[in-house]
Amino acid sequence: MIKIEKLIKKYGKQTVVNIDSLQVKEGEIYGFLGPNGAGKSTTMKMILSLVTPTNGRIQIMGREMNDNTRVDLLQQIGSLIEGPSYYSHLTGMDNMKIIQALKDVPKKNIEKAIQIVGLENHMNKKVKNYSLGMKQRLGVAMAISSFPKLLILDEPTNGLDPAGMEEMRELIKTLPKEYGITIMISSHILDEVEKMVTSIGIINKGHMIFEGSLAEFKRNSHPSICFKTSNPQKTFRLLQEKNPEFKEEGILLTDLSDGEIAYCAKKIIDGGLDLYRMEEKTKSLEELFIQLTGKKNL
Repeated sequence: MIKIEKLIKKYGKQTVVNIDSLQVKEGEIYGFLGPNGAGKSTTMKMILSLVTPTNGRIQIMGREMNDNTRVDLLQQIGSLIEGPSYYSHLTGMDNMKIIQALKDVPKKNIEKAIQIVGLENHMNKKVKNYSLGMKQRLGVAMAISSFPKLLILDEPTNGLDPAGMEEMRELIKTLPKEYGITIMISSHILDEVEKMVTSIGIINKGHMIFEGSLAEFKRNSHPSICFKTSNPQKTFRLLQEKNPEFKEEGILLTDLSDGEIAYCAKKIIDGGLDLYRMEEKTKSLEELFIQLTGKKNL
């Protein structure tokens, strides 16, 4: 759906994006992640032809984005970049009618988009009286009103409370399954991204440092085993050769094979201790992200 090759964006002498390769496959939810200032929004704007690349190629649905194809391709793309755009003094329905006229879509599309985002009972209210979550949902309704093949969302959960985040997440997850819309989404709230994406691309200082499935990314991490016993201090001494760590929940060992886990369990029991629990600890997306980029997400 999206294919990027050797994409570079410079402002003066500063290179803000330098991506060798990026691919978003049809039907997936692609999480585009990176620290603030990494180049996420700039890349998305180049995909949408809002920013001109210094160099490189961008293909959308197998066609190169250029002056000749721009209008046709953008008609097949919905987007929400840096927050929704709307007329706050008008009602939600007035805003949707403007979108209907601009995109030249039938009325049934507008009605369906409103239904999908769950704003049917709020369309006669002025947008200035909407909550932040309602404004975000209105922005998504505008973006999907043409039922595009590709939807690009830049921080769609930004500023939402936990309930609003969950609503937005569940909404986004339905779009590929029910409407065949491929989604590229950026976010700095990594635990939210983890619950909805199928693939991720991680950008840092303008460079892609990982791209692949979420499962593949997690396989690259080293899960830990936590042993909870009747005597943590003695457990630590018994397992000294495996470089144990003291944790509040027990003794933590990293990167053990199945055979080594069995060996450690036997050593604990043979040492006269009660083994209460063995628990595998996998790192969250946020922990892996920090490990890879050296930065917290915020």
